[in-house]
Amino acid sequence: METRMAQHLEELPLFPLHTVLFPYASLLLHVFEDRYRQMVNQCIEFDQPFGVVLIRNGPEVGGIAEPYMVGTAVRVQRVNTYDDGHMDVNVRGERRFRVRSLDDSKQYLVGQVEPVVECAVEEDPRTEALVMDVRESFRVLIEGMFGRPDYNIQILYPSDPTALSFVVANYLTLGNIEKQRLLETTDTVERLVELKPLIERQIIEAKPRRYYKLTRQHLEDWIYPN
Repeated sequence: METRMAQHLEELPLFPLHTVLFPYASLLLHVFEDRYRQMVNQCIEFDQPFGVVLIRNGPEVGGIAEPYMVGTAVRVQRVNTYDDGHMDVNVRGERRFRVRSLDDSKQYLVGQVEPVVECAVEEDPRTEALVMDVRESFRVLIEGMFGRPDYNIQILYPSDPTALSFVVANYLTLGNIEKQRLLETTDTVERLVELKPLIERQIIEAKPRRYYKLTRQHLEDWIYPN
């Protein structure tokens, strides 16, 4: 049984951070430790992903951190290398994984991982209504954050409910534990149900403000202010 399971596991370099990254989301990493520069260069050379995992215990810099067991595999999109060897690395989340075992014999952690399988989403009126509610609540939140009547906000929502749930979760201001719970959830409908009151809470919290200044870093390629 163990041999059969091992044959289905993937070896994945791990980058523990005090950050949760969702599928479809982008992240800019400033990489300066030799071990992670080596890891990133290897992934670029062989066009391989690495995994971003939230730190449960331990340091982000130096030493070996204990990570949560569910993370997101990322692909390097762009790299800017400085004269001192430090790197700015832009990555994009692709898929979730679950760590089955850890190997700390290298300079950086390596996990034996398997995919996190999402439950199939049933197409029924209740689910469709939930998706529409989340989309509408999120639109209200975004428009409230801009707070300018001269802005025509166009949000290009993913058509897939699972992708929608991750995109919305990534944008919300949440603590890492909340984000990790959403990342580990394997039921899209359950994730959307959890997201709806979180969006509504942030709409209420933002109401006293006349406006909230957004920078380019706040915007993804699916939000267009005109």
